[in-house]
Amino acid sequence: MSTVDVNVNVHHLTRVEGHGNIVVDVQNGELKQCELQIVEAPRFFEAMLRGRPYYEASHITSRICGICATGHATASLRATENALGVEVSEQTELLRKLVFHGEIIDSHVLHVYMLVAPDFFGVGSVLPLASSHPDVVKRALRIKKLSGDLCAMISGRHTHPIAMTVGGFTHLPTIKEMLAVRERLVAAREDMDETISLLATLPWPEFERETEYVSLQKDEEYAFIDGRIATTDGFAYELPDYRNVTNEYLVPHSTAKHTKHNRDSYMVGALARFNNNYDQLHPRAKAAAEELGMKPVVTNSFLNSGAQAVEMVHCVEDSIRIIDELVDRGIEEEPPYEFQGKGGEGVGSCDVPRGILFHNYVIDDDGVIQGANCIIPTGQNYGNIEADMRALVPQILDRPQEEITHMMEMLVRAYDPCISCSTHFLNVEFV
Repeated sequence: MSTVDVNVNVHHLTRVEGHGNIVVDVQNGELKQCELQIVEAPRFFEAMLRGRPYYEASHITSRICGICATGHATASLRATENALGVEVSEQTELLRKLVFHGEIIDSHVLHVYMLVAPDFFGVGSVLPLASSHPDVVKRALRIKKLSGDLCAMISGRHTHPIAMTVGGFTHLPTIKEMLAVRERLVAAREDMDETISLLATLPWPEFERETEYVSLQKDEEYAFIDGRIATTDGFAYELPDYRNVTNEYLVPHSTAKHTKHNRDSYMVGALARFNNNYDQLHPRAKAAAEELGMKPVVTNSFLNSGAQAVEMVHCVEDSIRIIDELVDRGIEEEPPYEFQGKGGEGVGSCDVPRGILFHNYVIDDDGVIQGANCIIPTGQNYGNIEADMRALVPQILDRPQEEITHMMEMLVRAYDPCISCSTHFLNVEFV
């Protein structure tokens, strides 16, 4: 019988959004406590929406996250449009998909290069890599600049979009602007190939734990906006039935709610999308997955970062396709939506970088929001992160405490949690 004692006490988890603690207590080889404690105060965005006119919702909720601002704005707009019975044009759908691809690439390159890569290069942040691996850092910045410019071209600016509105856009890109971005996207294929080649050389931790993976799904495309809710356990729901999946509940050690569906927890994010929607990936993205040795169902949570890289490849290719379609169609000015004096309830969902996101609004006949519910991806992952932690700790008890701490850091970071957008290592105390 093992007599190992381990006590990890991380106060104010860093290099993630917000405030959280990691607490692990092993006594005589027995795991007594293993928690990801979320200690940040609630932010009450749902309360902020009550009493506000419908057209302010997307601008308010985009402030929930500076990295997923486009995703929140899009989910908000879809909830509003579904509540008010607004049909959007094919042009609007294409432009929203294009700007969404930009945000997916932007967020994923930040996570893979700036937050995950330093773990494998043995440094505390991306800054030392600027000297030791300048080509890697320049590649990351090049991809990030391209994705940010793509978002700004369509929605007016990258963070907190201003041109996206109910029913369409208040600003439209020109053909010349789109063709210029298309040229840069084609050139970015080399950076995508180099990204996959780099990740294929990294010593990914060996860890497997079966769980349920939840994401949006469509028959005709790799789903990021709209669709049905699908799980690897074989369940499928329409968006208005999202509560059947999320089943939020409180835990004593967290100000954030946990969720569960068919099992005690489930996972959302790039790996969940990959596992549910692999068949809809672009051929180049499938080739990238093959190079990384990934084929669904992947049950190593550390490879969420690999799935993010695969999605980057897919989004570059699909962005090129969408631009070609928009150029062929031509960009046309469209009349703005005018409120019809009838409210309703609507649910909007997007699969943002960190996973499936739900916005649910009740709007009255004056166009004023009377109720709102937002369920965030990272909140849906908390239970699964803890379950992974509980499975991992017994497997690594024979290692030095410093290495155990590092593995726990890497596991939490693999989920790309959005709790504030800090870029530092965890501060760990052994007691």
